Amino acid sequence: MIVPPDRTPLPRKFFDRPVLEVAPDLLGRILVRTTPDGPIALRLTEVEAYDGQNDPGSHAYRGRTARNGVMFGPPGHVYVYFTYGMWFCMNLVCGPEGRASAVLLRAGEVIEGAELARKRRLSARNDKELAKGPARLATALGVARDLDGTDACAPGDTPLRILTGAAVAPDQVRNGPRTGVAGDGGVHPWRFWIANDPTVSPYRAHVPRRRSS
Repeated sequence: MIVPPDRTPLPRKFFDRPVLEVAPDLLGRILVRTTPDGPIALRLTEVEAYDGQNDPGSHAYRGRTARNGVMFGPPGHVYVYFTYGMWFCMNLVCGPEGRASAVLLRAGEVIEGAELARKRRLSARNDKELAKGPARLATALGVARDLDGTDACAPGDTPLRILTGAAVAPDQVRNGPRTGVAGDGGVHPWRFWIANDPTVSPYRAHVPRRRSS
């Protein structure tokens, strides 16, 4: 008998924990994006933890800025940033308020609203690629900078919410270095994913960008 996933929203206390506890515990949870055209839901299959001022790979390593202010809490809020001049990426803030940390949502399996996601991800060759990578995930869900600071734990209607879903068994969770992170932050094995899941993005080490002459 297949047990349907739990559709209960995750409470704020779920996110009010150290980032290295929250990150692997987000695997198997359901992210719901409510849009005027209808909802899109995906099961999270890959994430990365970023530990603020303890982590050279974090946007908050050097302190608070206008860009990263949401990372400093409260927990359960959404941090959206723009990267490479073209893509948005989505994070969930965790830990105590005032101490910046967040989990980057890297990949997921679209389980509802795939027809809406396909319209945004015309280059996807199949549904497994709709949210395979953090920029693809944000694109499929229609997440942009205007959703930065959204409270995913707020009562009532909210454009983004995390449901309980079905937690992944510990023996099915893998971890390793974070994709594309350079320097001292590159050594942390803080990328977590579900073993053998086809929606998980491939690992890529950091490659320095060449300056044009």
